[in-house]
Amino acid sequence: MKIGIIGAGFAGLCTAKVLHRAGHDVVVFDKAPDVGGVWSRTRRYPGLATQSPKAQYAFSDFPMPAEFPEWPSGEQVQRYLADYAAASGLTGSLRLDTEIVRAVPGERGWSLSWRGPGATSGTEPFDRLVVANGVFCEPDVPDYPGANGFRAHGGRVVASTAFPDAEAARGKAVLVVGYGKSACDIAAAVSGVAARTEVVARHVLWKMPRRIAGLVNFKALLLTRLGESLFRYVRLRGVEKILHGPANGLRRRMLNSLGVLSVRQYGLKRHGLVPRGGMEDIVKGAVSLVTDGFFDAVADGRIVVHRDRTVARLLVRDGRPGAELDDGSVVAADIVICGTGFSQGVPFFDADVQRELFDERGNFMLYRQILPSGPAGLYFNGYNSSFFSPLNAEAAAMWIAADLAGTLTLPDPARRREAVVEQLAFMDIATGRHHCRGTKIIPFSLHNVDEVLDDLDLNIGRFTRAAHWLKPVDPAAYRDVLPRLLERLSDPAEKAVADALAG
Repeated sequence: MKIGIIGAGFAGLCTAKVLHRAGHDVVVFDKAPDVGGVWSRTRRYPGLATQSPKAQYAFSDFPMPAEFPEWPSGEQVQRYLADYAAASGLTGSLRLDTEIVRAVPGERGWSLSWRGPGATSGTEPFDRLVVANGVFCEPDVPDYPGANGFRAHGGRVVASTAFPDAEAARGKAVLVVGYGKSACDIAAAVSGVAARTEVVARHVLWKMPRRIAGLVNFKALLLTRLGESLFRYVRLRGVEKILHGPANGLRRRMLNSLGVLSVRQYGLKRHGLVPRGGMEDIVKGAVSLVTDGFFDAVADGRIVVHRDRTVARLLVRDGRPGAELDDGSVVAADIVICGTGFSQGVPFFDADVQRELFDERGNFMLYRQILPSGPAGLYFNGYNSSFFSPLNAEAAAMWIAADLAGTLTLPDPARRREAVVEQLAFMDIATGRHHCRGTKIIPFSLHNVDEVLDDLDLNIGRFTRAAHWLKPVDPAAYRDVLPRLLERLSDPAEKAVADALAG
């Protein structure tokens, strides 16, 4: 088949590789001039680095270079993805600097209209479509009252991903809105050159130290199957039944003790930055690591955090741009940098298609985070924000390849929809509805991998999975899954069954 793929980040590239190796003709579109998705040079803000160590943030059969640090920079991750695309033979399949402006379903597939470099444009037919533009595709910048006057007096309002150079903040009063990863990364980066750096945090979130008590790497605790099991999933299995039953008190103490250590390690009580609740509530916010230098800058006054506050409006006072907070206080602000999250948008779909994709609250209705209930011939990949994004994307890509080949046995549409509704209802409770329209699966990343690979009957061995209960999950343990799938798809008997099912 001829497959159109929207997005050239982790999910889009591994989908292209898997489907290409399965014999399909793939075309990958991305409006950025380079591969990488959120790691594109067009979105690289100061201080950008991975949240997961390189060993866990890599494809199963393509490890990151040995010379990379444990927490690679944004530039290094983009280079890694460019090398992956080249090594996978995808260079000729890439249509970069090319935006999909409309995707329309037809009787035999999809029609994609694109706009490319140099005012070029066109429309092409495809047999199937994979949306892999990611859950962090469009920055969500608030429309503040007073913004026009603020800008007229020289003020700037920018998304975190549109602020590439910390030097632009030199000598300026910088106001960073948000307390997630990008907000704290940028605040730490600009605090060394800005005249003043202030952070407005609607909610003060728990932050995971890279090394707990300066010694234990956080991956040894939370990037294991045991670490994931400390958070209650919709269906309990094995040891989880004990942890969330007779041993529930012990489980809670184990988890919340990390919060106690974090408070001590960074002096959060002294700074008035102890989050409400316990570390168990980390799932209800944007899970992120402590930014190197952030709390040091708070301690010496280079960063001032206004906790439990929001920006009410932008203004000009005495000829200087500034911002009024919701408590009536006013702070100077030459630059307002918004680390206020992202929207998961599919603007290239018409209203009729969008109505089929969402529930009444705007949540994506995706079975296994991959398959919508309609229209036909459409898949998603990367709509599962995860601690192990490359591994989750690989599993989804193989699931798509198996479904295209007709070798995947699925519940009927009604049962699939019931499963999605059940999952969303659970995530509403588990995350306090902070699940990014159904696209966040943290901290249930490995549950998702297991479900997807179990559908294929291609999961890794139980003893290897057991080893991952106490050791950080190694994506390389999954490197043989794709060859096993391709061998199955090339089997004449399997092909005959698939052809019969296809009619």
